[in-house]
Amino acid sequence: MKIDHALTPRKLVPKIERVFELSARKILSLEKSWKPENGTPVFTVGGQYTTRGWTEWTQGFQFGSALLQFDATGDSKFLELGRRNTLRRMAPHLSHIGVHDHGFNNLSTYGNLLRLMREGKIPFHEREKDFYELALKVSGAVQAARWTRTAGGGGFIYSFNGPHSLFIGTRSSLRSLAVAHQLGHVLMGEGDQKISLWQRLVAHAATTARHNVYYGEGRDAYDVRGRVAQESLFNPNDGQYRCPNAQQGYSPFSTWARGLAWAILGFAEQLEFFRSGVGPSAADHPPVCTPSKKAGDGLATAAAVIKMLLRAAVATADFHIENSCADGIPMWDTGAPNLYRLGEYLQESADPFNRWEPVDSSAAAIAAQGLVRLGNCLMAEGDRQKGARYRQAGLTIANTLFDGPYLSTMGKHQGLLLHSVYHRPNGWDHVAPGQQVPNGESSLWGDYHTRELALLLLREGRGERYLSFFGCVNPNVAS
Repeated sequence: MKIDHALTPRKLVPKIERVFELSARKILSLEKSWKPENGTPVFTVGGQYTTRGWTEWTQGFQFGSALLQFDATGDSKFLELGRRNTLRRMAPHLSHIGVHDHGFNNLSTYGNLLRLMREGKIPFHEREKDFYELALKVSGAVQAARWTRTAGGGGFIYSFNGPHSLFIGTRSSLRSLAVAHQLGHVLMGEGDQKISLWQRLVAHAATTARHNVYYGEGRDAYDVRGRVAQESLFNPNDGQYRCPNAQQGYSPFSTWARGLAWAILGFAEQLEFFRSGVGPSAADHPPVCTPSKKAGDGLATAAAVIKMLLRAAVATADFHIENSCADGIPMWDTGAPNLYRLGEYLQESADPFNRWEPVDSSAAAIAAQGLVRLGNCLMAEGDRQKGARYRQAGLTIANTLFDGPYLSTMGKHQGLLLHSVYHRPNGWDHVAPGQQVPNGESSLWGDYHTRELALLLLREGRGERYLSFFGCVNPNVAS
């Protein structure tokens, strides 16, 4: 991609205000037409949100979007919409034992409400605060209970596929463990064992960094630095790693764009969390992970954890920059079979209307936030040159997404971010008449992360407090 080094959040404020102007109409349109008995909205077909039962992982984005809208605009009807639906609809997601998506559902709703209260943007009520905190504690513990031990003493939170399956996307959903730990919570196990959410967070991060991220060190014949596998498979009998896999990508040996984006964002915001000083010191807990000296293991100190997170974040960020089109938008998978028909497509802006392979704007929105956060982390640590590269890459992508042909200006279209892709191998994405590949449609996660990216940059452009997922416990830490 071609990075614009002149962009600043302040320069993007007019575009961001336009994003939220359009966003308001989309949220109200969906609220008016959505029927809860039909399930959770997932993606659009012909511009109208529809459901797709696979797992219930997107409802928090639906109601969380209204809360982000209130944060950006101060329009109280969106606060009421988000709060009311959180109270009425989100309780089953707190105790949902079948998914790895608690951070998506519950931090986007209960977490945003608690953050708004902590920041003084909504009135403080002690009982309401206690309710939000209890919800987040329960969510983090339930998520942490979904645990597979790996050979050598590590482990991971397994995906909805079962105990053998580690998904790259769970990195971003680990917000739930981080916040529950901040709130002083633990998972209680057999014999009243107190299980540290902090340790499970770190162990999962280490397992993901080791097995789902590649570093160009000859691990296999397709070991390219920074690429990721959507899924890693383990033998649940002995915890041994077996092989990479792909659910929504083209193959285990190519990189699915949204999986890469989840990795960039997940590692970057965990870096922010660990560097904020909100976690325990090395003296508070015994060594975590395993005694092995292999990459990503043996993480006994905070410095070792940060080193592991930074290594994975930088590798994946570099891969996105190197494998996206000139405007920062990626194709849906780096190994998609018809990419060769597009010629030197990485040298030009992405064409979502091409005949051969879809782009994925939702991956771009997620990656952009991760790039900005990674850049901010590095710049705060004194590495201004490298930090500026990632930060400006994120701003370049935002500048692309906050305009046509990605920003949805059509009044009847319920989506905010166009050209999102859900599950290309399963054929779940709508292909409009006259088109050969999916385009022109939106997803709930793409819309939510576009709003979250826009809010992050808007608050900075206005000189407001820095936005972070863990600001819901102590907003001053994230400032």
